Amino acid sequence: MIIWLASYPKSGNTLIRSLFASYLYTTDGKFSLDILKNIKQFPDTGLFKNQGIDLTNDYDVVKNYIKVQEAINKFDNNRFRLIKTHSSLHRIEGYPFTNLNNTLGVIYIVRDPRKVCISYAHHNQMTLREAADALTSFRVLGGINTKTPIRTHIASWSSHYQTWKEFKSQRKYLLVKYEDLISDKKNTFLKILEFIYKLNKTKFTVDENKLNNVIETTSFENMQSLEKKFGFAESVVDKEGKPINFFYLGQKNKWENLLDNDIRKKIEKSFKKEMKELGYL
Repeated sequence: MIIWLASYPKSGNTLIRSLFASYLYTTDGKFSLDILKNIKQFPDTGLFKNQGIDLTNDYDVVKNYIKVQEAINKFDNNRFRLIKTHSSLHRIEGYPFTNLNNTLGVIYIVRDPRKVCISYAHHNQMTLREAADALTSFRVLGGINTKTPIRTHIASWSSHYQTWKEFKSQRKYLLVKYEDLISDKKNTFLKILEFIYKLNKTKFTVDENKLNNVIETTSFENMQSLEKKFGFAESVVDKEGKPINFFYLGQKNKWENLLDNDIRKKIEKSFKKEMKELGYL
């Protein structure tokens, strides 16, 4: 069964995946960029191609979301599988993104939208004003003639956050604030692991040595160093074809110093309800 690692783009999904990949898919807990491939993304080109679905037809892709998820779960023979997604939980053309028959649970990663705006602007090589506009509108990522030909419907930052709460009433939802991962990574990750074990109905045990290696080797500085040395498959390139650093500012992402006052006000006004709920205001 699928456990979703869901988030709005540039909210910490890569850090969560790095922690899980290091803990679950290595013998010693030491992180490397290559192990991230163990946690796939949805929607994913390969998964849909295997089902004979026309990737150029967004309607055909969306209406087969459930079919592809059923194929994933059948292949996994009821074992849990972590899958990353930036999709919102909206119905598209009347079709749901997922359902309870295919979802064991969701870990939702959220980040202060003022910080998301800065990272989003850098990653997409746009102005901060353009990034703020993007966060407040319904967005679609990817598509034909892009690095990711299959489209991902992400919605606005606030609606993305709100839609995934649907699993909260089913007790299949864990909210993780990116800021908590940064300030107390070990204890926050332990809570996430405990949630996974509970969903999977298995006894919660921890390999302390392995966990300590996970925490140490997933530092922002180490991940940034690995990207500089080996490159990173998930990074994009600028207009001149030069790679844009994926691991950009880390804790240096101080919106107080980087956002103009009018952009800050736009974000805070648009997301006042959610930001208050999350303690960002």
